[in-house]
Amino acid sequence: MKPLQIECLLVLNDANLDAIEMLKKNLAPLLAEVKENVPQLHVTPVYLSEPFETAYPKIKTLLEQGRFRSVVFNLDQCGHSRVRRRTLVDILRSYQRVEIFYTFSIGSLLAFLRASEPQALATQLAYIGLSDNDLRELEGTMSKKSWLGVAEKLVFGAFRDCSSYVSTFSINNPDGWRYWLIHFANSYRGREEYNNILHQNSTAQAHYGRSGLNMLAYDPRHEEGTLYLFDQTGRASAKEQLMDDIPRFLTEVGDTIQVGSFYKSIYNTTPAHSDDIHAAIIENPDLEVITDVGGERRKANTIAVSDIIHLKRQRSLFSMFNKSG
Repeated sequence: MKPLQIECLLVLNDANLDAIEMLKKNLAPLLAEVKENVPQLHVTPVYLSEPFETAYPKIKTLLEQGRFRSVVFNLDQCGHSRVRRRTLVDILRSYQRVEIFYTFSIGSLLAFLRASEPQALATQLAYIGLSDNDLRELEGTMSKKSWLGVAEKLVFGAFRDCSSYVSTFSINNPDGWRYWLIHFANSYRGREEYNNILHQNSTAQAHYGRSGLNMLAYDPRHEEGTLYLFDQTGRASAKEQLMDDIPRFLTEVGDTIQVGSFYKSIYNTTPAHSDDIHAAIIENPDLEVITDVGGERRKANTIAVSDIIHLKRQRSLFSMFNKSG
């Protein structure tokens, strides 16, 4: 096969012109090196110096003219108001394969919700058993783990409707969880890969709540949370929970599901590593994986999207627990 030719449009924008000039200077030798050593990669840089909301229509036009199907936006803003929620939605609906990396300040989000959507904020707080006064008290102690769980619930509630797959985890700072790095994707494959990257860069982000398939379903009113840092300890805890969660999920959907449909169903509520999910399926005494030609999978790394996951007819203690619980 001939080497792939990759066309890449690299749009760099900052409202500070000095920052853009410095970026041009630092990027020039890297682009020259790519041109010389990787002839199959064709990078076209575009430099803008405007507020993002002003620059976005131009960026969108450039992407449409180039007919780019795979698009990644890295939106590293200061605070919360530089990128509107409706712009996030427009980006995610405009491209076939798109991902967004988006940072914002939780303090700025709370101020925004209080001013623009006070009833929505009150509803979200009521759901987790907090009043606005309770939240104000928590804001003074953002280093408490319980605060991280409450804030994560608010963040997920504020952004879950923007995209099919939303990852809402704080940048890990035990002295005060104040900034969030959110990942948006419209394909489960984007979310699956991002989950694996989270674990490769363990302790870079933090989650407080539960593990397993339903990490983002944590309710501080009814369960005790734990700090999850995507490290080996966290993975061991998640895998143990997955051994219970996956058979329970299969029971709820009718005992049988195609692997591809399973992925689409779970990846908006779990950041578990794909290897741990596959291992929990293969090693589970209550489950079996059947190929599209009728064979049985016995190795986790061979599971394919066309395979079928079954609950076994003769079940172990999970079945007994499920019936009694």
